[in-house]
Amino acid sequence: MLISTYEMGRQPFGLASPAAWLRREGAEVTVLDLSRQRLDEAAVAASDVVAFYLPMHTATRLALPVIDRVRALAPAARLCAFGLYAPPNVGLLRAKGVLAAFGAEFEADLVAFAAPPIASSGPRPAPAGASATPVAQAARAAVARLTFIPPDRAGLPPPQRYATLQDGDTRRVVGYTEASRGCKHRCRHCPVVPIYDGQFRIVPADVVLADIAAQVGQGVEHVTFGDPDFFNGPAHALHVVDALHERFPALTYDVTIKVEHLLRHADLLPRLVATDCRFVTTAVEAVDDVVLARLEKGHTAADVERAVDVCAQVGLPLAPTFVPFTPWTTMAGYLDLIATVDRLGLADAVAPIQYAIRLLIPEGSLLLGLPDMQACLRPFDAAALMHPWVHPDPRVDALQREIQSLVGRGMTADRAGVFGQIQALAAEMAGIDVPPQAARTGAGHRRAPVPYLNEPWYC
Repeated sequence: MLISTYEMGRQPFGLASPAAWLRREGAEVTVLDLSRQRLDEAAVAASDVVAFYLPMHTATRLALPVIDRVRALAPAARLCAFGLYAPPNVGLLRAKGVLAAFGAEFEADLVAFAAPPIASSGPRPAPAGASATPVAQAARAAVARLTFIPPDRAGLPPPQRYATLQDGDTRRVVGYTEASRGCKHRCRHCPVVPIYDGQFRIVPADVVLADIAAQVGQGVEHVTFGDPDFFNGPAHALHVVDALHERFPALTYDVTIKVEHLLRHADLLPRLVATDCRFVTTAVEAVDDVVLARLEKGHTAADVERAVDVCAQVGLPLAPTFVPFTPWTTMAGYLDLIATVDRLGLADAVAPIQYAIRLLIPEGSLLLGLPDMQACLRPFDAAALMHPWVHPDPRVDALQREIQSLVGRGMTADRAGVFGQIQALAAEMAGIDVPPQAARTGAGHRRAPVPYLNEPWYC
């Protein structure tokens, strides 16, 4: 049994891919997406092996009580976990009865783990990719190079039950795939980095297209490419989208690309527009050069503005994401972020939750090595799966709580309307007057609304 608890409203690629590998070896595989399905207790009780997919923080927290329930239902089953958040939390997982945790390129390790144990040989050692110690303490090794095969989505809820793309007045059924894994870069706050350590792996174009074709056959009209950075391998990326557009000319898609890659490969952006890329997500994170340097993002505040202009010139909608609350955020810095979004006319392009996100410090984070971070940290919180931190200016923490509450009350409200409320609240808490709506610099040149997925959480 393969179990997913949450993957931002997507049909879980992290279940479909290992399911194909396991079924190829003759295993009987049940897949459960608990964001859309109830736990099948009878199927759990009948399982010999149960594997939990942990691609992100939220998914991991949601999985912990499920692990306890599975152990009660199937006490003889062997449990494992896989995904970016499995190795960093291996200590906690082992305490719950999980025998192994697999990070990068987990499919082959899951096949090895699922093989029936030989009773006469005693306990079988964990496969090569299994983590026995937290990632922060483990020596980093080369990521395996697998021969990828198309995912097998049999048994998962149909794509119509997942998040849809709101594109103007049109809603599109959304699928998901990956053309590459890992990332060349080492942004300090990114959960990909402790696992891949600057390495990335290409998924062959024919495998990607076969996966998309199967989803189109289920009614998918738009595809999200989940690569951490679609332009880690720009030639491969363009080959994939050119072939995709030729085969499915009515299909639209979206990708994620770093600010520095948008600028470095600006000449390639028209190709994305020509092949019907509806928007690009880019992890801006901050418009404060001090914060960007701490996170090692590889771009500056000036680069962000250049990227916005470059994308606007070719007609490629940009959807920025942020981590606005960090130990280095100031009240003035937050107000500057809001003013920059306003000035650049991006209020309709940013999901309101992005204004409330607080820097997450999970186990194994590279941020733990920063001296000024240590001064803010509190002891690790096993229930929350993170190192809590306290801002040296209590007003910043209070602002984050208030913004989060405001956004939570307005999840379905108009983006620009929520933005105006955030702007007013931040100004009030900073003790300054906010300009009236008509005088706001961004109000006069709002860009066209950016298409967006209707499940906007991003952590």
